Amino acid sequence: MNPLPDPLAQIRAINRTAAFNQWCGIEVVSAEAGKAEIAMPWKMEAGQYSGFLHAGLVGALIDTACGFAAATVVGRVLASHYSVNCLRPAIGERFIARAHVVKAGQSQVFTTCELVAVTGSAEKLVATGETLLSVVGHDAQRAQVDVAAP
Repeated sequence: MNPLPDPLAQIRAINRTAAFNQWCGIEVVSAEAGKAEIAMPWKMEAGQYSGFLHAGLVGALIDTACGFAAATVVGRVLASHYSVNCLRPAIGERFIARAHVVKAGQSQVFTTCELVAVTGSAEKLVATGETLLSVVGHDAQRAQVDVAAP
């Protein structure tokens, strides 16, 4: 395993290449070996019929944060399975997903994540999740980052 030399810059570069992440307004708040934190502002287009953040986006935030946390340790990854536990309606001005690597192996990485909704300065836990990621290759990740650099 070869951790990324500058995880924050490299994960931000990867995030800039993802059209879906840009549409959602996902920003990489922090990234270090085995950890990543991303945030997304509330936007009406991301809501479901009752005005909560759609569960599909709850899952996307968890999946993305977990993938970024894993990438800081092993490079390019692809989710092979993830699960989400919705604990309460996701209502807030901003959503923050904080993920960390539980165990990194040569071919698989296990991660976990908490998603909070933020209103003002108050945070409420709205979902948790776990992701199992397959290692696709560190060199491929570096090539993608090089292409994405401004």
